Amino acid sequence: MAGGGGRRAYIGSFTTAGGRGILTAAVDPDGGALTVLGAHDGLPDPSWLAVSGDMLYAVSERPDGAVAAYRRDGDRLEPAGPPVPVGDGPTHLSLHAGHLLTADYGSGSVTAVPLRAEGAPAENASDVLRHRGSGPDPERQEGPHAHQVQPDPSGRWVVSVDLGTDSVRVCAVQDGSVRLHRETPLSAGSGPRHLAFHPDGDRAYVLNELTPTVTVCRWNAGAGILEPVTETPVLPQAPTGDAYPSGIVASPDGRFVWTATRGHDLLSVLAVEGDGLRLTATVPCGGVWPRAIALSEGFLYVANERSGDVTWFALDQETGLPRRGGSVEAPAASCVVFG
Repeated sequence: MAGGGGRRAYIGSFTTAGGRGILTAAVDPDGGALTVLGAHDGLPDPSWLAVSGDMLYAVSERPDGAVAAYRRDGDRLEPAGPPVPVGDGPTHLSLHAGHLLTADYGSGSVTAVPLRAEGAPAENASDVLRHRGSGPDPERQEGPHAHQVQPDPSGRWVVSVDLGTDSVRVCAVQDGSVRLHRETPLSAGSGPRHLAFHPDGDRAYVLNELTPTVTVCRWNAGAGILEPVTETPVLPQAPTGDAYPSGIVASPDGRFVWTATRGHDLLSVLAVEGDGLRLTATVPCGGVWPRAIALSEGFLYVANERSGDVTWFALDQETGLPRRGGSVEAPAASCVVFG
């Protein structure tokens, strides 16, 4: 259980680039500030994290990819068993139907690892769904590259976003197996990376890494159908140099979507207008190479990988505009989650 000092944030990092592993930080309830309390360095490259109850889960984003579970004991993380192998280069992790799900970028697959009663991942019991296909970019899309996997708001389906195949797969986890239900193609060469659902559960926003856009989709949870509707740029003009969108979140009230773009190092504010989005503003992300963003209690947090920090922003309730509050040192930061 997390300590009695209020909410905690957990920051993932790339240890091979100087990261300290998984950082634990206290969260100031008034200003959103983070104060690092300690680090756990027992897992290489814990780039993505997830919290569930008293447990914290992490991927090891390595060619010999793995997932690991930790019990939150005060402000310490206690291993809940050995790491369990998954695919090559897992970049994302979520929980669904008693399983840990990983998106394995290198092997282009989704791995489902069953959880034991105490919350630890079971060994030698995983199921793998391998993606197939490629895209027009010969360097980035020579084959499938699953980048994110998460359950939909109804809890019935799992969606996996694949940068290499320009598609989103709708799947179900049944009897311990990941089964493909439907594959939705997106624009060729778009390179979809991450997806966020509208809080109403009837729309999804897919952030594209190779063309700095968001694809707005209708989502039919009853039938498990994702239908692309329109695309909106996340930059006010054609990008110059590197421009790789990374993270996307939707506001709990459904009025705004925020994205981050590496290279230009910007946060974008998009207003929700019916079935579409409208870019209203961009602001500096407060660091260099924003790899992931997260919302918590009215604040937006940015994990800036190359400047080695996590920056927080207060959000204007009327305009959605982020206002920088501060930052905390976090070498090679890759994500931030709360629990």
